Amino acid sequence: MRTDGRKADELRALKITRNYITSAEGSVLIEIGNTRVLCTATVQESVPPFLKGKGTGWVTAEYAMLPRSSPQRISRERGKVGGRTHEIQRLIGRSLRSVMNTAALGERSVLIDCDVIEADGGTRTASITGAFIALVEALRSAQKKGLIKAIPVKDFLAAVSVGVVKGTPVLDLCYTEDSAAEVDMNLVMTGSGAIVEVQGTAEGAPFSKQELDTMLNLGEQGIKALVAKQREVLQWEQGK
Repeated sequence: MRTDGRKADELRALKITRNYITSAEGSVLIEIGNTRVLCTATVQESVPPFLKGKGTGWVTAEYAMLPRSSPQRISRERGKVGGRTHEIQRLIGRSLRSVMNTAALGERSVLIDCDVIEADGGTRTASITGAFIALVEALRSAQKKGLIKAIPVKDFLAAVSVGVVKGTPVLDLCYTEDSAAEVDMNLVMTGSGAIVEVQGTAEGAPFSKQELDTMLNLGEQGIKALVAKQREVLQWEQGK
């Protein structure tokens, strides 16, 4: 039995609220247990300098934790962001681009902002799962305005944490589990089951291939459930 009473293969309670910010082209508040992340998407009629004149678009992301998203106040990052923030931003951006046909965007960008309101483990994975929904909402807005002909998304995308806690592989770690885990891993996958990224570290002793396979299977199971929720929230029929 885990600290919050869940089974080893059980996700935390999940709630997704669409159109949370009315001024943004796409926005969701994603709540996974006590972790809450606000994800917004903005369509911009420009691309980074390295893409100018190439007729293709771009998707990128910014990530931040609000000062009181944790029990101890976190100072705001002003100017240059820290290494952890930079790494998470890059992870979110490249994960979203993996399921995008950026050429179909034309020379425009979608900027995703992920702001952690409350952190209780899995903020980067919650950000990716929520950011995908905000991205689709923004693309739908662009389609309605006649900026793009179709939604240039090739597949669904979600992410979840897995790990080994007290010798047991578990799914979707809360903070107390994450801080005590012998193995900590983040898994990003598409709706069709293709792996986008695996970030895994042995915090104590090395882990076996059998444990890795168990964690990957747990993560895939969790991501299937997350994608099912994304489909429900977006009212996106199977096969589309």
